[in-house]
Amino acid sequence: MKRLRVLAPTLALLGGALVATSTGAPTATASAGATATPQAHADRTGTPARSLPRIKEYVALGDSWSADVVFANADGAPDTTYAPIDCAQSHRNYPKLVAATLGAPRFRDATCGSATTDDFTQPQDLPAGGQNPPQFDRLTARTRLVTVGIGGNDAGIASAGMDCLNALPVASPVPPGSTPSLPDNPVPLVGSDLPLGGCKAKYTAGGHDRLSERIAASEPKLVAAFRAIHEISPDARILAIDYLSLVPDHGCYPTVPATDEDMAYIHDKFLELNAMVERAAAEGGAEFVNTFDPTLGHDFCQLPTVRYGEIYGPSANDPAVGVPAHPNAAGARAQAAVVLRYLRSH
Repeated sequence: MKRLRVLAPTLALLGGALVATSTGAPTATASAGATATPQAHADRTGTPARSLPRIKEYVALGDSWSADVVFANADGAPDTTYAPIDCAQSHRNYPKLVAATLGAPRFRDATCGSATTDDFTQPQDLPAGGQNPPQFDRLTARTRLVTVGIGGNDAGIASAGMDCLNALPVASPVPPGSTPSLPDNPVPLVGSDLPLGGCKAKYTAGGHDRLSERIAASEPKLVAAFRAIHEISPDARILAIDYLSLVPDHGCYPTVPATDEDMAYIHDKFLELNAMVERAAAEGGAEFVNTFDPTLGHDFCQLPTVRYGEIYGPSANDPAVGVPAHPNAAGARAQAAVVLRYLRSH
């Protein structure tokens, strides 16, 4: 993903994290410190909730919004229990919180920053030289639960969101595409262009919406992925997890430095992305879990103790330096709560 440039202290923390040694322990249980928020014993209608199912083998697949990527937090560097350090998995991402609450004796977390559906079946090369094995390698015939959060990178919506960010409080007078592109960065913290906004104009130039086209083109990839999971793990429940409500429909400079027009555009693309994930789940035989609606009101524009994600990275909601424009620890807890509530009621 293309991401906003972060401050020098953030990069220093990342540099320290990336020199750590990666390890793999594919059958380990969830991190000892990972605990989900207590679950209510009744749903919102007051109906007593069912007990959580007994799951002996749970596998998590997905991209950075499932890995809940961080550079560093109270646990130290990113978790290397299940994937290389440059996947940037949080010790407390929603898969680990779900696994801890379920008490699944066999749990594997394949989620990784920048992942696409291609990385389900082939190794993913990572920015610090690591390599995440094909995510499907963690699946077995004994797997009984699979959570899948994928699609944003297939459609290129994350890097497009970075192109919406604007160092100015007003629309840039410079036409999109008229400034030189930035050089490639092995640690992708910047957009492809200077942060001068204009993402709507860039992606709708010529009268057609390239992001909408990419989202539509990603749908058959997700369908194929869900069907392939059924082939490998025929007795597993597959939960297709959508993208939580972090992207506002307006700017709020400087908290989210973008124009209202650009933010309304990228907000609409996230709605299209979630609708695509829901359609693909239905066609591919997965169960769709809506994390968007339950997280409304917690977007990037909200106060530090309210929002479920950070546009710049540093977070006061559980001290951490996260990857810009991603869920924070509160967002991970919210994702886990939605998944657990779904499992209780379905």
